[in-house]
Amino acid sequence: MSINVVRAQGSWWVERAGRALRIPTDAVTTAELLADIKTVRAAAESAEGETVDVATLEVESPVTTPCRVVAQMVNYRSHAQESGFDPAKVAPTFFRKASGSVVGPTSQIVKPAHVRLLDYEVELGLVIGAPVPVGTVVTDQNIHEYVAGLVITNDVSARDVQLTKGQFYESKSYPTFTPVGPHLTLLEPDDFRRLVDLRLQLSVDGVLRQDRTAADMIHLPAPSLTALARFQALEPGDVVLTGTPGGTALQAPPHVVELVAHFLPTQVKWKVFFDKQAQNPKYLRAGNRVTATIRTQDGAIDLGRQSCTVVDA
Repeated sequence: MSINVVRAQGSWWVERAGRALRIPTDAVTTAELLADIKTVRAAAESAEGETVDVATLEVESPVTTPCRVVAQMVNYRSHAQESGFDPAKVAPTFFRKASGSVVGPTSQIVKPAHVRLLDYEVELGLVIGAPVPVGTVVTDQNIHEYVAGLVITNDVSARDVQLTKGQFYESKSYPTFTPVGPHLTLLEPDDFRRLVDLRLQLSVDGVLRQDRTAADMIHLPAPSLTALARFQALEPGDVVLTGTPGGTALQAPPHVVELVAHFLPTQVKWKVFFDKQAQNPKYLRAGNRVTATIRTQDGAIDLGRQSCTVVDA
């Protein structure tokens, strides 16, 4: 059975049915907590100890920083199709995010003054529990040896920065651009077979924007981690974001418009594109509340509910 852990007020807690029991550990970082997993499991199995209402806690990101934050691009069929890619031709591709972008599950998302097109991407995050050296081969049979648990993440993106500069690091690394949590959901080996049953949902002001199960992934976590480990080592406490489903604000332009834009000067092309995108009401604006959940239909694996409000810098 999975265990839900939250971090709040300088302590780690086991969460059960809205109640939280403090874990008696000296761990400060996520890596230290995972190294003390016996204490975590003992707390989860304990029927003793005073509990508190989780709603009274100021819950923080269960992934502590600094750490590596690695993200996978275009890894859901629905997102690939709406972005103009053929899912059959998409290889596992990764980029880094600054860990300074990590915030808690109820933190504000701060929209920089120069950003016009602020987008959302709910993603399943894999929290690494053991060293993954370069050259590691991760399979469905051994993934539990490397991945300790799961978190909800939101890969917030400044699309106008991303597209004009042709890179991801800056556009996705501004402070507050990676809300994480609330739960660090620690898995048992048998739980990993249910990863494809997880349903990712994201709403803006109560309107559902993204809704797919992880079965929509092009590359599942095990082969994706193998591809990443060809060049990137990982350590306990690192987090890997595994891509987002369709439904983001950014959409690929129609084919005819794309052909016409090919003949325009670069500066004119981008102005026309961004002026058109600026009329899209789906991009995030100050006052929007972004809510995300990831869970199986039966609730056996439930990563909690993330809810963040967008504010102007």
